[in-house]
Amino acid sequence: VQLQASGGGLVQAGGSLRLSCVASARTLTGYGLGWFRQAPGKEREFVAALKWSGGATVYSDSVKGRFTISKDSAKSTVYLQMNSLEPEDTAVYFCAAKPRIITSSLGVPAYYDYWGQGTLVTVSS
Repeated sequence: VQLQASGGGLVQAGGSLRLSCVASARTLTGYGLGWFRQAPGKEREFVAALKWSGGATVYSDSVKGRFTISKDSAKSTVYLQMNSLEPEDTAVYFCAAKPRIITSSLGVPAYYDYWGQGTLVTVSS
């Protein structure tokens, strides 16, 4: 599976961005797809994830209510709509994929097998 993330950029606090991640796979049935982020000097942290089949979603507490993860099955693409951005959201955002993942494991980066290259989001105050 190859993942191509895009959509990062520079935005002012309070603004919005939408990240996209195109997955190249024969099928995404049963996969979990997630967004993670890593700020300078910090560990990679979970942001949001969904199960491709069924559409269950999970969010980190820090983004709940501000970010929305969604998918377009026809385009094999998962999106991360980010609203009310804060300077603390500044990070490189990565998309990741894992086949046959269970919902309770969606937020654990170590379980993911495939990672995209990352896209930088910078939120200015």
